[in-house]
Amino acid sequence: MAKKKNKKQTKNWKKFWKIGAEEFNTQFLGMSKDGELVATEGHHIYNLHDLARKYGTPLQVIFPFVLEDRLKDLFGYFQAYIKIYGYRGKFFYHYPMKVNQNKEFVLPLISEGANLEVTSANELWIVKKLWEGERFNEKIRVLCNGPKTDQYLSLIEELRSKGMNIVPIIEGPEEIERVLKYKGDVGVRVDLSIKADTHWDKKFDRFGLSEKDILNLPKMKNLKIMHYHLGSQIKTQKSILEGIKHAFNIYQGLQKINPSLDTMDIGGGFGISHEKKKFYTAKSVSSKIIRLLKNLSDKAGIKHPNLAVEWGWYVVDPAQVTIYKVISKKYIDKANARAWYVIDGSFMNDLKDTWAIHQKWHTIPVNNMTSPLKRVWLAGSSCDSDDKYTAGGDYILLPKLNGEDQYIALLDTGAYQDSLSSHHCLLSLPAKIAVKDGATKLVRKHESAESIGKFFGWNGDKENRL
Repeated sequence: MAKKKNKKQTKNWKKFWKIGAEEFNTQFLGMSKDGELVATEGHHIYNLHDLARKYGTPLQVIFPFVLEDRLKDLFGYFQAYIKIYGYRGKFFYHYPMKVNQNKEFVLPLISEGANLEVTSANELWIVKKLWEGERFNEKIRVLCNGPKTDQYLSLIEELRSKGMNIVPIIEGPEEIERVLKYKGDVGVRVDLSIKADTHWDKKFDRFGLSEKDILNLPKMKNLKIMHYHLGSQIKTQKSILEGIKHAFNIYQGLQKINPSLDTMDIGGGFGISHEKKKFYTAKSVSSKIIRLLKNLSDKAGIKHPNLAVEWGWYVVDPAQVTIYKVISKKYIDKANARAWYVIDGSFMNDLKDTWAIHQKWHTIPVNNMTSPLKRVWLAGSSCDSDDKYTAGGDYILLPKLNGEDQYIALLDTGAYQDSLSSHHCLLSLPAKIAVKDGATKLVRKHESAESIGKFFGWNGDKENRL
């Protein structure tokens, strides 16, 4: 009996919760001696249980240092392999702002050398404000993807006239005539005729020109970039490399017509494993990409192309954690889980991908990390039956409720969830804080009923009278 008890006491809880592990993107997370979740930045330690109690829940915690570290690592991988393999092209990282437009995400990435990619006039307006506020220098290049409205094109031309390095990417035939008159570098997107192993693989892609049409474009003296995008959350490195092989043949043919072409933008789609299974790594893939492009270029007898990537999800997803408090429990009969834990937020509002694409989340306790566990499902606080998280019908292991407040954390929530968030049942969005250099900054307060009501036209008593 004594041996069994001792074995239970020495259980490796960090390993059990998959924290402090680079392969799960949790190397900055750990556990205090009191069984509470902590984040470490150099010599600074942030106790997430303390932050949840101080700022209230639901709560999003941003870690800008994680953004910076991941981008520095990415630059380091590509630059190292460029040197090792004698590759003569340059590497560029373009952060796709659609992944997370919050200032606390964009500015740290710019500070670490990221270029930008936008997909709408409104995102480009943010770039304009950054430029006017002298938040970045003129060397930063901004790629403009997405369908081009007149407003979008006019802003592109305005910022180019002011000296910004703005590169419109042709998405469809209706954009060609106006972009041909553009006084700066341009690019073109091709819809590859191959499909990748991705979560969002589509039979038909409405973006970009066909492989045939792209080779029939008028000659452009200022064509610099050929761009493609295979999809999001690509599941295998084989799909990434097959895409490059296929795209290179088109690049080679396009360059014969347009000798100014010197950059291949392989887009986004680099995946991370939310299910916490071992996944391909940026270090491994960057080596294979550079070696492949060198071999293809040398065989074709052409100059090594510059390489651009738009891996937004990979860089930002682990840089945010969303914390909830369990507010009630309801028993379940005859199911994988034994009880519902109802949280004080909403999956449908705060973590839209739970509902939209049945995303799986790495879910761990914020406190009581060494306590006895229970098989549970999670339910949001809205009135919708779809506002739940069941790990795909399996179950989540979380501490048994013991009378004190129980907080839980869902990791890897930095990509897309903010821009997709809503106010179903007029529920408030989570408060948001950023922690860096040992300090905590309140980015967004908890919303009041009055502030949410204004979104729906309830502006005041006098205006609401019929």
